[in-house]
Amino acid sequence: MVGVRAQPTTRVTLPDEAVIWHDVECAAYEVDLPLWRELADGCAGAVLDLGSGSGRVALDLASRGEELTAIDFDPALVAALAARARERGLTVETHVADVRTVELGGEFALAIAPMQVAQLLGGRSGRRAMLETVRRHLRRGGVLAAALADPLEGLPVETALPPLPDVREAGGWVFSSTPTALRGGSHGVVIDRHRQAVSPEGELFESMASIQLDRVAPAELAEDAAELGYRPLASRSVPSTSDYVGSAVVVLEAT
Repeated sequence: MVGVRAQPTTRVTLPDEAVIWHDVECAAYEVDLPLWRELADGCAGAVLDLGSGSGRVALDLASRGEELTAIDFDPALVAALAARARERGLTVETHVADVRTVELGGEFALAIAPMQVAQLLGGRSGRRAMLETVRRHLRRGGVLAAALADPLEGLPVETALPPLPDVREAGGWVFSSTPTALRGGSHGVVIDRHRQAVSPEGELFESMASIQLDRVAPAELAEDAAELGYRPLASRSVPSTSDYVGSAVVVLEAT
Protein backbone atom coordinates (compact mmCIF):
# COMPACT_ATOMS: atom_id res chain seq x y z
CA MET A 1 0.00 0.00 0.00
CA VAL A 2 1.20 3.58 -0.58
CA GLY A 3 1.03 5.92 2.43
CA VAL A 4 -0.35 9.35 1.54
CA ARG A 5 1.25 12.05 3.71
CA ALA A 6 2.78 15.54 3.43
CA GLN A 7 6.24 13.98 3.30
CA PRO A 8 7.43 11.39 0.74
CA THR A 9 5.36 8.21 0.72
CA THR A 10 6.49 4.89 2.19
CA ARG A 11 5.54 1.26 1.60
CA VAL A 12 3.63 -0.58 4.29
CA THR A 13 2.06 -4.02 4.54
CA LEU A 14 -1.36 -4.16 6.10
CA PRO A 15 -2.28 -7.22 8.19
CA ASP A 16 -4.13 -9.91 6.21
CA GLU A 17 -4.27 -7.59 3.22
CA ALA A 18 -5.64 -10.10 0.69
CA VAL A 19 -8.35 -11.19 3.10
CA ILE A 20 -9.27 -7.65 4.11
CA TRP A 21 -9.81 -6.44 0.55
CA HIS A 22 -11.74 -9.56 -0.39
CA ASP A 23 -14.00 -9.03 2.61
CA VAL A 24 -14.41 -5.31 1.87
CA GLU A 25 -15.38 -5.88 -1.75
CA CYS A 26 -17.32 -9.16 -1.52
CA ALA A 27 -18.44 -10.12 1.99
CA ALA A 28 -21.49 -7.82 2.14
CA TYR A 29 -23.02 -9.37 -0.98
CA GLU A 30 -25.93 -11.57 0.10
CA VAL A 31 -28.56 -11.30 -2.60
CA ASP A 32 -27.42 -14.53 -4.28
CA LEU A 33 -27.46 -16.67 -1.11
CA PRO A 34 -31.12 -17.78 -1.45
CA LEU A 35 -30.35 -19.27 -4.87
CA TRP A 36 -27.32 -21.27 -3.69
CA ARG A 37 -29.34 -22.51 -0.70
CA GLU A 38 -32.17 -23.60 -2.98
CA LEU A 39 -29.83 -25.44 -5.34
CA ALA A 40 -28.05 -27.16 -2.45
CA ASP A 41 -31.36 -28.21 -0.91
CA GLY A 42 -32.37 -29.74 -4.23
CA CYS A 43 -29.16 -31.75 -4.75
CA ALA A 44 -28.76 -34.43 -2.11
CA GLY A 45 -25.01 -34.77 -1.66
CA ALA A 46 -21.76 -32.88 -1.29
CA VAL A 47 -21.33 -29.32 -2.57
CA LEU A 48 -18.18 -27.93 -4.23
CA ASP A 49 -17.67 -24.16 -3.91
CA LEU A 50 -15.43 -22.92 -6.74
CA GLY A 51 -13.41 -19.78 -6.04
CA SER A 52 -14.66 -19.71 -2.47
CA GLY A 53 -12.64 -16.71 -1.30
CA SER A 54 -12.83 -16.24 2.46
CA GLY A 55 -16.02 -18.27 2.71
CA ARG A 56 -18.96 -16.01 2.00
CA VAL A 57 -21.08 -18.79 0.44
CA ALA A 58 -19.37 -21.89 1.83
CA LEU A 59 -19.86 -20.86 5.46
CA ASP A 60 -23.50 -19.99 4.85
CA LEU A 61 -24.24 -23.38 3.29
CA ALA A 62 -22.23 -25.27 5.92
CA SER A 63 -24.24 -23.53 8.64
CA ARG A 64 -27.34 -25.07 7.05
CA GLY A 65 -25.93 -28.57 7.30
CA GLU A 66 -24.57 -28.97 3.77
CA GLU A 67 -21.42 -31.05 3.20
CA LEU A 68 -18.99 -28.47 1.80
CA THR A 69 -15.68 -28.56 -0.03
CA ALA A 70 -14.24 -25.15 -0.90
CA ILE A 71 -11.35 -24.34 -3.23
CA ASP A 72 -9.53 -21.10 -4.03
CA PHE A 73 -6.11 -20.37 -5.51
CA ASP A 74 -5.19 -17.83 -2.80
CA PRO A 75 -3.69 -19.48 0.31
CA ALA A 76 -4.54 -16.51 2.56
CA LEU A 77 -8.21 -16.65 1.62
CA VAL A 78 -8.37 -20.41 2.12
CA ALA A 79 -6.69 -20.08 5.51
CA ALA A 80 -9.20 -17.41 6.53
CA LEU A 81 -12.10 -19.62 5.46
CA ALA A 82 -10.76 -22.59 7.42
CA ALA A 83 -10.22 -20.45 10.53
CA ARG A 84 -13.72 -19.01 10.35
CA ALA A 85 -15.23 -22.47 9.95
CA ARG A 86 -13.39 -23.65 13.07
CA GLU A 87 -14.48 -20.58 15.03
CA ARG A 88 -18.12 -21.27 14.15
CA GLY A 89 -17.93 -25.02 14.75
CA LEU A 90 -18.57 -25.77 11.08
CA THR A 91 -17.04 -28.47 8.90
CA VAL A 92 -15.70 -27.25 5.55
CA GLU A 93 -13.01 -29.14 3.64
CA THR A 94 -10.67 -26.58 2.10
CA HIS A 95 -8.08 -26.77 -0.67
CA VAL A 96 -5.67 -24.28 -2.22
CA ALA A 97 -6.19 -25.10 -5.87
CA ASP A 98 -7.01 -23.79 -9.34
CA VAL A 99 -10.56 -24.56 -10.51
CA ARG A 100 -9.16 -25.31 -13.97
CA THR A 101 -6.85 -28.12 -12.85
CA VAL A 102 -7.82 -29.32 -9.35
CA GLU A 103 -8.02 -33.06 -8.69
CA LEU A 104 -9.86 -33.88 -5.46
CA GLY A 105 -10.79 -37.49 -6.00
CA GLY A 106 -14.30 -36.92 -4.67
CA GLU A 107 -17.74 -36.91 -6.25
CA PHE A 108 -20.17 -34.04 -5.82
CA ALA A 109 -23.88 -33.48 -6.30
CA LEU A 110 -23.50 -29.74 -6.88
CA ALA A 111 -20.71 -27.37 -7.92
CA ILE A 112 -21.26 -23.63 -7.71
CA ALA A 113 -19.28 -20.75 -9.20
CA PRO A 114 -20.71 -17.63 -7.50
CA MET A 115 -19.97 -13.98 -8.14
CA GLN A 116 -18.50 -14.26 -11.65
CA VAL A 117 -15.76 -16.80 -10.87
CA ALA A 118 -16.30 -18.19 -14.39
CA GLN A 119 -15.32 -14.79 -15.81
CA LEU A 120 -11.92 -14.73 -14.10
CA LEU A 121 -10.38 -17.71 -15.87
CA GLY A 122 -8.44 -16.09 -18.70
CA GLY A 123 -10.81 -16.54 -21.59
CA ARG A 124 -12.62 -19.40 -23.26
CA SER A 125 -9.78 -21.91 -22.88
CA GLY A 126 -9.77 -21.35 -19.13
CA ARG A 127 -13.53 -21.72 -18.90
CA ARG A 128 -13.46 -24.95 -20.88
CA ALA A 129 -10.72 -26.29 -18.63
CA MET A 130 -12.89 -25.48 -15.62
CA LEU A 131 -15.89 -27.19 -17.19
CA GLU A 132 -13.86 -30.33 -17.92
CA THR A 133 -12.36 -30.40 -14.42
CA VAL A 134 -15.70 -29.91 -12.70
CA ARG A 135 -17.34 -32.58 -14.87
CA ARG A 136 -14.81 -35.13 -13.57
CA HIS A 137 -15.89 -34.25 -10.03
CA LEU A 138 -19.65 -34.36 -10.58
CA ARG A 139 -21.65 -37.55 -10.29
CA ARG A 140 -23.95 -38.37 -13.17
CA GLY A 141 -26.95 -36.07 -12.80
CA GLY A 142 -24.92 -33.65 -10.69
CA VAL A 143 -25.28 -29.93 -11.34
CA LEU A 144 -22.90 -27.05 -12.03
CA ALA A 145 -24.32 -23.53 -11.55
CA ALA A 146 -22.22 -20.56 -12.66
CA ALA A 147 -23.08 -16.87 -12.25
CA LEU A 148 -22.30 -14.51 -15.14
CA ALA A 149 -22.66 -10.74 -15.17
CA ASP A 150 -22.00 -7.78 -17.42
CA PRO A 151 -20.81 -4.92 -15.18
CA LEU A 152 -21.88 -2.45 -17.86
CA GLU A 153 -25.37 -3.93 -18.14
CA GLY A 154 -25.41 -3.03 -21.82
CA LEU A 155 -24.53 0.63 -21.17
CA PRO A 156 -21.72 2.49 -22.92
CA VAL A 157 -18.61 2.58 -20.74
CA GLU A 158 -18.69 6.37 -20.44
CA THR A 159 -22.23 6.38 -18.97
CA ALA A 160 -21.72 3.69 -16.31
CA LEU A 161 -21.40 5.44 -12.95
CA PRO A 162 -19.63 3.83 -9.95
CA PRO A 163 -21.66 3.03 -6.80
CA LEU A 164 -20.83 4.19 -3.31
CA PRO A 165 -17.66 2.70 -1.75
CA ASP A 166 -17.64 -0.63 0.05
CA VAL A 167 -16.54 0.00 3.65
CA ARG A 168 -15.40 -2.32 6.43
CA GLU A 169 -13.76 -1.89 9.86
CA ALA A 170 -11.29 -4.42 11.21
CA GLY A 171 -8.86 -4.20 14.11
CA GLY A 172 -9.26 -0.45 14.42
CA TRP A 173 -8.57 0.09 10.72
CA VAL A 174 -11.24 1.45 8.36
CA PHE A 175 -11.09 0.16 4.79
CA SER A 176 -12.99 1.43 1.76
CA SER A 177 -12.95 0.42 -1.88
CA THR A 178 -14.61 2.44 -4.64
CA PRO A 179 -15.02 1.41 -8.30
CA THR A 180 -13.70 4.41 -10.20
CA ALA A 181 -13.82 3.28 -13.82
CA LEU A 182 -15.14 0.57 -16.11
CA ARG A 183 -12.98 0.08 -19.17
CA GLY A 184 -14.30 -2.02 -22.01
CA GLY A 185 -12.03 -4.15 -24.16
CA SER A 186 -12.28 -6.66 -26.97
CA HIS A 187 -12.61 -9.61 -24.59
CA GLY A 188 -14.02 -8.16 -21.41
CA VAL A 189 -14.29 -5.36 -18.90
CA VAL A 190 -11.67 -3.98 -16.52
CA ILE A 191 -12.95 -2.61 -13.22
CA ASP A 192 -10.61 -0.10 -11.57
CA ARG A 193 -10.92 0.26 -7.79
CA HIS A 194 -9.52 2.93 -5.50
CA ARG A 195 -8.66 1.36 -2.15
CA GLN A 196 -8.15 3.38 1.03
CA ALA A 197 -7.13 2.23 4.50
CA VAL A 198 -7.11 4.45 7.58
CA SER A 199 -5.01 3.19 10.48
CA PRO A 200 -6.08 3.45 14.15
CA GLU A 201 -3.69 6.44 14.34
CA GLY A 202 -5.43 8.17 11.43
CA GLU A 203 -2.80 7.54 8.74
CA LEU A 204 -4.22 7.17 5.25
CA PHE A 205 -2.92 4.56 2.81
CA GLU A 206 -4.13 4.31 -0.77
CA SER A 207 -3.72 2.00 -3.75
CA MET A 208 -5.35 1.11 -7.04
CA ALA A 209 -6.46 -2.36 -8.10
CA SER A 210 -7.83 -3.58 -11.43
CA ILE A 211 -10.03 -6.63 -11.98
CA GLN A 212 -10.47 -8.13 -15.46
CA LEU A 213 -13.81 -9.82 -16.16
CA ASP A 214 -14.28 -11.78 -19.38
CA ARG A 215 -17.48 -11.03 -21.25
CA VAL A 216 -19.31 -14.36 -21.47
CA ALA A 217 -22.83 -14.85 -22.79
CA PRO A 218 -24.82 -17.58 -21.00
CA ALA A 219 -25.47 -19.26 -24.35
CA GLU A 220 -21.72 -19.39 -25.03
CA LEU A 221 -20.98 -21.12 -21.73
CA ALA A 222 -23.86 -23.55 -22.25
CA GLU A 223 -22.66 -24.35 -25.78
CA ASP A 224 -19.15 -25.17 -24.58
CA ALA A 225 -20.57 -27.24 -21.73
CA ALA A 226 -22.71 -29.30 -24.13
CA GLU A 227 -19.50 -30.45 -25.84
CA LEU A 228 -17.97 -31.50 -22.53
CA GLY A 229 -20.56 -33.76 -20.95
CA TYR A 230 -23.33 -31.46 -19.75
CA ARG A 231 -26.87 -30.63 -20.75
CA PRO A 232 -28.40 -27.24 -19.98
CA LEU A 233 -31.19 -26.93 -17.43
CA ALA A 234 -33.44 -23.93 -16.92
CA SER A 235 -31.29 -20.90 -16.23
CA ARG A 236 -31.73 -18.85 -13.07
CA SER A 237 -30.97 -15.28 -12.14
CA VAL A 238 -29.76 -13.13 -9.27
CA PRO A 239 -31.47 -9.73 -9.12
CA SER A 240 -29.57 -6.48 -9.24
CA THR A 241 -29.45 -4.13 -6.26
CA SER A 242 -28.53 -0.48 -5.83
CA ASP A 243 -24.93 -1.57 -5.20
CA TYR A 244 -24.50 -4.66 -7.40
CA VAL A 245 -25.39 -5.69 -10.93
CA GLY A 246 -27.52 -8.77 -11.38
CA SER A 247 -26.33 -12.12 -12.70
CA ALA A 248 -27.57 -14.76 -15.09
CA VAL A 249 -26.91 -18.20 -13.59
CA VAL A 250 -26.20 -20.97 -16.09
CA VAL A 251 -27.33 -24.33 -14.71
CA LEU A 252 -25.81 -27.47 -16.24
CA GLU A 253 -26.42 -31.15 -15.55
CA ALA A 254 -23.63 -33.71 -15.85
CA THR A 255 -24.63 -36.45 -18.31
